[in-house]
Amino acid sequence: MKLTELGYGDQFEQYRAEHQLLQFDVGRVILEHKERYVVATEKGEYDAEITGNLRFSAKSREDFPAVGDWVSLTIYDPDFSIIHHILPRSLVLTRQAAGQPTEKQVIAANIDYALLVQATDRDFNLNRLERYLTICHASGVSPIIVLTKTDLIDKPILTGLIDKVRQREKGIPVFAISNETMEGLDALKRIIEKGKTFCMLGSSGVGKSTLINRLSGRAAMQTGAISDSTGKGRHLTSHRELIVLENGGILIDNPGMREVGMADQEEGLDFAFDLILQRAPDCRFKDCTHANEAGCAVIAAVESGELDSDVLDNYLKLQREISRFETSVAEKRKKDKQFGKILKDYLKRDVKGKGI
Repeated sequence: MKLTELGYGDQFEQYRAEHQLLQFDVGRVILEHKERYVVATEKGEYDAEITGNLRFSAKSREDFPAVGDWVSLTIYDPDFSIIHHILPRSLVLTRQAAGQPTEKQVIAANIDYALLVQATDRDFNLNRLERYLTICHASGVSPIIVLTKTDLIDKPILTGLIDKVRQREKGIPVFAISNETMEGLDALKRIIEKGKTFCMLGSSGVGKSTLINRLSGRAAMQTGAISDSTGKGRHLTSHRELIVLENGGILIDNPGMREVGMADQEEGLDFAFDLILQRAPDCRFKDCTHANEAGCAVIAAVESGELDSDVLDNYLKLQREISRFETSVAEKRKKDKQFGKILKDYLKRDVKGKGI
């Protein structure tokens, strides 16, 4: 497979030349699982791991390879190759790392579009959709909303859901499909561009794996049913994976994400909640938080019925998450700086506490 079929561009070749990396092979990470990777190159696909230098120089999880990354590597045999360098990323989707309040996790790298997938029968949640949209807008990735399992609800209910999404998320493309009846799939396939990378985001059980199989024209992913006991989807996708589709489009699947923590994505918040952004300039105070201030134009819009109260509530909730993340990062940096000073002072003294 040619590198251009995987999305390789001139900017990567220029970077390799400028940084003396042409002696290495180049490939794209197509699978990541517990710090083991599969990299696709023009020679084939190879199992890979990172160099010790890359591992020890990493300051956070962001510094490790992610699915979608372009990397320089040395190939020894099909079962062993070494990744030396990650080429600069563009349009990276991130979230707060689970259980790590000061770290971000790369969902996927070098993305053009994000397919935000929700099932219409039980998973539909506008607040979660706005969370995904905030992440996309903060990264510069173009979002596309995909509503699945349309065959499981009545047409009038489906029409109401689509109208609700379009009213609240104005200007975002919306596709309603059924993986069973194939209704709506042709329209979705027409937007998949050759050489462009699409990332799929959604909870478990919304039909992502089945949708990939429909788009790829083959059984690329294992599929399963919703659990009858819990009503939740089973985690059949346990790792991130990049797949080249039948029409040349590139698709990255992700494990179902029950939690999508917000990181430093304030700018994305403003784009996702454009209805609030439009009214904010009319607030009495320039630094209005839209929580309880007198003269707040946003609160007035809610009270008059022009703005849904759920929109404002979700906006304030996500804003608090972003603030907590930024505060945690600032506190960590302060502690690291203090520790560095203590260590520096210690190294200036001998074991007896006397100056060297």
